[in-house]
This record gives sequence, C-alpha cells and structure tokens, in this order.
Amino acid sequence: MPVLTITPQLRTTDLDSSIRFYTERVGLELDFRIDFYAGIRSGSGSFHLKLVDTEDPSIVFVNEGGHLHLYLGVDDVDSFGEQLLAAGIELIQPPCNTDWGTRELVFHDDQGHTIYAGMPVPPADKSLERTRDV
Repeated sequence: MPVLTITPQLRTTDLDSSIRFYTERVGLELDFRIDFYAGIRSGSGSFHLKLVDTEDPSIVFVNEGGHLHLYLGVDDVDSFGEQLLAAGIELIQPPCNTDWGTRELVFHDDQGHTIYAGMPVPPADKSLERTRDV
C-alpha cells in the first residue's frame, strides 16, 4: 500500500498568531482548526500547527546548522519574495540560485522556524543536472 501524503507539524506557542502569519502574510489557506491544532494548506501540500507551552527546541538547532523546518515549492520565487516583503516579512536570504539547480529564499515564521521557498532552475554546473529514470 503506497503512502499518499506526508504532513509535517510545527509547534507554536501562539496558535492564533501562527495561523494569521501563514494565512494573512504568506498567503496560504487555513484548512481546519480544532482547539489546539490547525492545518495549513496550499494546493496539494499541507502542514499542521500544534499549540504547545514552550518554544520549539529545534529552532536553535536548525538555525545553527543551516537546516530548515519547511520547504515551500513555488512557481516564481522572486515574485513570492516580493509578496513576503510587502507583507512585512524579512527575508533571511533573498532569492538566489543554488549549485544544485534551484532558486531559493529563506525567511522565519512568527515562531522562528526556518522556511525555505524555491523552484527548480537549470544548474550552473552541468555535472549537477538532475536525471530522471523514464
């Protein structure tokens, strides 16, 4: 039986603030809310928010290690970056091309989670081109 979806979860100490951040500022949709839990959706992708009493301990680890909490695939990362800036969201990294064939930006959500947004682009180094078995 195949896995049909994967849904990550972010912890938040202020569920209302996090819902507003993702819906009003990032432009995603509230899928559901049940007491201490909510779902955020865009297209076929989604993630959940869970109300907790203390800050997510992974935030420091992710920031120090150059990791991420969520990766949002977009069709135009430059326009998405402009949308975020217009909504008052600071870009930790403005849109830039990577060596692995993406154009990405980075921002933090209202809780400090590291969020990447990106899209595929032809890599600068042809040896890194993606291959797909047909």
